[in-house]
Amino acid sequence: MFKIKLHGGKTAEVEESMFLHSSSHILAQAVKRLFPEAKLAIGPSIENGFYYDFDVAKPFSEEDLAKIEEEMKKIIKEDLELERFELSREEALKLMKEKDEPYKVELINDLPEGEVISFYKQGDFTDLCRGPHVPNTGVIKAVKLLTSSGAYWRGDEKNKMLQRIYGISFPKASELEEYLNMLEEAKKRDHRKLGKELDLFFFDETAPGMAYWMPKGFKMMNILIDLWRKEHEKRGYMEFSGPQLNSSELWKTSGHWDHYKEDMFVLEDSDGKEQALKPMNCPNAIKIYASKLRSYKDLPLRFNDIDVIHRNEKSGQLNGLFRVRMFRQDDAHNFITQDQIGSEIKDIIEIAKYLYGIFGLDFELTLSTRPDDFMGDIELWNEAEANLRDVLDELCGKDQYRINEGDGAFYGPKIDIKMKDCLGREWQMGTVQVDFQLPLRFNLSYIDSNGDKKTPILIHRALFGSFERFIGIITEHFAGAFPAWLAPVQVKVLPISDNQKAYAEKVVSELAANGIRVELDDRQEKIGYKIREAQLSKVPYMLILGEKEVEAGAVGVRARKEGDIGAMPLQDFIAKLAEEIKNFK
Repeated sequence: MFKIKLHGGKTAEVEESMFLHSSSHILAQAVKRLFPEAKLAIGPSIENGFYYDFDVAKPFSEEDLAKIEEEMKKIIKEDLELERFELSREEALKLMKEKDEPYKVELINDLPEGEVISFYKQGDFTDLCRGPHVPNTGVIKAVKLLTSSGAYWRGDEKNKMLQRIYGISFPKASELEEYLNMLEEAKKRDHRKLGKELDLFFFDETAPGMAYWMPKGFKMMNILIDLWRKEHEKRGYMEFSGPQLNSSELWKTSGHWDHYKEDMFVLEDSDGKEQALKPMNCPNAIKIYASKLRSYKDLPLRFNDIDVIHRNEKSGQLNGLFRVRMFRQDDAHNFITQDQIGSEIKDIIEIAKYLYGIFGLDFELTLSTRPDDFMGDIELWNEAEANLRDVLDELCGKDQYRINEGDGAFYGPKIDIKMKDCLGREWQMGTVQVDFQLPLRFNLSYIDSNGDKKTPILIHRALFGSFERFIGIITEHFAGAFPAWLAPVQVKVLPISDNQKAYAEKVVSELAANGIRVELDDRQEKIGYKIREAQLSKVPYMLILGEKEVEAGAVGVRARKEGDIGAMPLQDFIAKLAEEIKNFK
């Protein structure tokens, strides 16, 4: 909610989305004043801002954005009232045709019969809009235009490319300043930038949406996988691996063919049969379950895997490691009985608490309910949603969690795990989905205590979301300064001159023998230069070796956080670092 100041000195709270959407109308009015030939498309509020799409003769320049922003500030000072009015379909079409707004005409024609057609007017500007809006432009005290980019009309690449302007606004100038400072900090932390600088990963046009993992980055990946494996082995999970390529018949049975085909890489094999690279692991986990007869005594059965999966994301949606076409999902599929739902979900949330706690990440739980394109019996959906509500009521307290209506998977409702990083940005992390549908579609069964066949319930769950995405998130969270247990290089050994090289090699060997990830920088450079280079690579510890250290069999320790912490015997440093890594939580 945003707190706004009304005329007369009174204050009121308005929804953030309403405030931001009203700001998009001010943007559109400013553009029409400066570029009268611009055609209006749509201008919704979005997470962390708003945008408006325009059909213009040429893309907006930086100079254009500056002029538009100044015009928006004038409109805000004019304190124009936003007035709502309704028209019949015929009157609405007539008005938009007179104003030569073809995209608005198209939107009106697409509205269902009987739909109320409303407009909002502010001064010399009128826009087709459902609303609601703030009472006047003057309540929007601070505005900033951020970027401009191309965007297809209605998101369809077959349609015309429009120009989209993104902006942000606040009821106080201080809030805008705080937000812009956060954006500057976010730029410094951008995982794509840090990934190249720290030699972790990079992207190349030869493989859009698929990261090239450098040895250091892949070392981090394997450290995370190791952590994940150990925790799941403790909980009775069994890791498996399945095919990367499956027949279309499997995806038709699972329902992905009807609901997800456009996001799959589809091809023909040498026999002309249709195949698809797997976008999800659930059908393979189901095949593992169905490979033998199961008893109620076997349940819960927990299968986890980290196979590579592929999704044919549109190029415009790709976003570093956050949105890719190839990734390793930290996946698990748990087959359970009806009375195990509550305890199983609680156990999964406990794993999430443990894993996120290691990184200092807090999270909230959200219930995502039945989507419009749901699959299966609505009664089973209602039952699954009720089960999830019961668990969340117990874990969070009744009505103490968010509900995201219509955002469930097509085969079942889900609990989404959302966390905030050190900049206050919210990320969709893991998900826990209760599925009554796929076990039925694949005719899965187990033998109950009476010797009867019963259908198991399937829980789909991922906690990091994917290892790639999680590495992107924590790279930005830590600004590349990873804790010692996770850093791909934990120690850099820096001899001051060639005279200490033999001792430096001995130190490196001793560190490596104790399982410490170490690099030797024996270049013939000044020690100050080597230290700066090591600092830029964000290594947790540097060991400076001069004649005094050689004579004493010691190391001069410089920590990334504390700076120079003095000389100590090598074995004492090894013990110190080992203790830090052991107690990384």
